[in-house]
Amino acid sequence: MTGGRVDEVEQSLRAVVRGEVEWGAGARALVTMDASNYRRVPRGVVAPADAADVAAALAVCREHGVPVTARGGGTSIAGQAIGTGVVLDFTRHMNRLLEIDPAARTARVQPGLVLDDLRRAAAAHGLTFGPDPSTHSRCTLGGMIGNNACGSHSVAWGTTADNVRALDVLTYRGEAVRLAGAERDCALPGRLREGIARLADGNLALLRTGFPQLPRRISGYALDRLLPEHGRDVVRAFTGSEGTLGVLTEATVALVPAPAARALAVLGYADESAAAQAAHLLLPLRPLTVEGMAADLVGEAAARELPRGGAWLFVETGGDSPAQAQALAREVCRAGG
Repeated sequence: MTGGRVDEVEQSLRAVVRGEVEWGAGARALVTMDASNYRRVPRGVVAPADAADVAAALAVCREHGVPVTARGGGTSIAGQAIGTGVVLDFTRHMNRLLEIDPAARTARVQPGLVLDDLRRAAAAHGLTFGPDPSTHSRCTLGGMIGNNACGSHSVAWGTTADNVRALDVLTYRGEAVRLAGAERDCALPGRLREGIARLADGNLALLRTGFPQLPRRISGYALDRLLPEHGRDVVRAFTGSEGTLGVLTEATVALVPAPAARALAVLGYADESAAAQAAHLLLPLRPLTVEGMAADLVGEAAARELPRGGAWLFVETGGDSPAQAQALAREVCRAGG
């Protein structure tokens, strides 16, 4: 009920959605927040059973002018997983690992699949999904694709955008599109194909000069990937758009070989500036992680167990054997000065 009246949106959704449609205060309260400081009370919650349910829910919301928020694990830190319209909860039903292809090193996943569930399945084949945010036990692949999540191993394996191969997406207009790398390989309606070309070709100079060349550029739209020299990479442009360009229903992601052994090198520096200036010197050695921490975060007791200094770099290395990983860790120590 809304204001004593039956909500027409709720009625319409119940008529076409096979999954759950929840309009009660309890269900709505559970999705009023994510990992940010923001709070938004939605109109209702839909847990779609499959992509057809997503399309049906979008059609109802489009007809009534209701905004839609796609939600995975709710681990976003800037309010991306909350909204005042209808929240689509993908974790209840659309949470399966559809296929792992060890030879191609890829996996087909639904958006509500939790990252650690994918990594456990991939580990049986000696593989893993490279990006690993600290919320890996509860974040979902759909949310990671929406936010272009990275994690500490992005030094070795890049961000989520670097590890996505294909996306099945429903636009708010109800169009089903298949994004697969370059624009020429995608199943796109003519209107979208023409719009992409018009956007990129009409702003060539701006797109070529206005984007910083950063390895972990994860904020905002990656419009520069639509340039012709990048093959109009629509998958990369979609990843990180936080649900504003369409609703993800399936993804094909890349897997990477998991190191058989790992070692950790801890390098001490006088202060944070010295540690930061040394970090780039280690990258040619292809470490798995390079993470910094200063003395004010460590505490006196822990600091006594670390190399002398006021800041440290924690550098993880990998190899086919413990000896190989340790040898690389010693090389890191020499390179880090």
